[in-house]
Amino acid sequence: MSRRFTDAQRSLADHPAVGIVVPIVTASGAILVWTGIKGAFDISDYLLPSPLAVVHALREQPSLYLAATIETAICASLGFLIAAVSGVTLASVLSLFRIIERGIYPLTLLFQMVPLIAIAPLLVIWFGYGRPSIIACATIVSIFPVIANTLAGLRSRDAGLNELFAILGAGRLTTWWKLALPSSVPSILTGLRIAAGLATIGTIAGEFIGSDRQPLGVLITTNLRSSQTSAVFASVLLAACVGFALFGTVSVLGRVLFARWLRGT
Repeated sequence: MSRRFTDAQRSLADHPAVGIVVPIVTASGAILVWTGIKGAFDISDYLLPSPLAVVHALREQPSLYLAATIETAICASLGFLIAAVSGVTLASVLSLFRIIERGIYPLTLLFQMVPLIAIAPLLVIWFGYGRPSIIACATIVSIFPVIANTLAGLRSRDAGLNELFAILGAGRLTTWWKLALPSSVPSILTGLRIAAGLATIGTIAGEFIGSDRQPLGVLITTNLRSSQTSAVFASVLLAACVGFALFGTVSVLGRVLFARWLRGT
């Protein structure tokens, strides 16, 4: 009986409709709690605007917010793509040459340890104001998870298959292409999902300092200075939507790639 109940739970959780309905219900519940807290404690709009005030802020200048969202999405996507390609490539090189790994891999930890807010002014000096410095911020923040997870996946290949490839006389590149890289697909996808969220964070941080346009990061700082909290909430909400969209795209593409990998194993 318990096994049937567990199987029914799994089948229900895996149903496509559940993946759509549950997030909507959760978001609706969060909005109700938000509204209830504001009304119960009589919080001023300056500290916590109501959901209707945030919607009103979006409706006042829809074209401005749309353009800002597109600009932020472009920079986040480009930064993520650069981090994905560079991260997988660098991790592959490090897995092939241990000497290079010992020299370079510790340096990649700097991407995680050095605060982005400290690097961003230097990126503006090197790349100038605008998209190049913002994309560089997004890349720096998101590249390390790709490197770390890809390298871990490349190292965790089956030892028996590795010996078989060695017996058959396969070289390093052949072993990497036909064994190590396919077996590391799950780890790579994990790193890409993490990087997708971090790319948006890096983009917003870069926009705070190095933007020459009006993306979401600039709207946040501008509205904050003018004490328009509802507009700040609207910009943050749209930035979160950019992150969710990028994460969702990577997850969907990852499922397709993972399914192909399973069929090939």
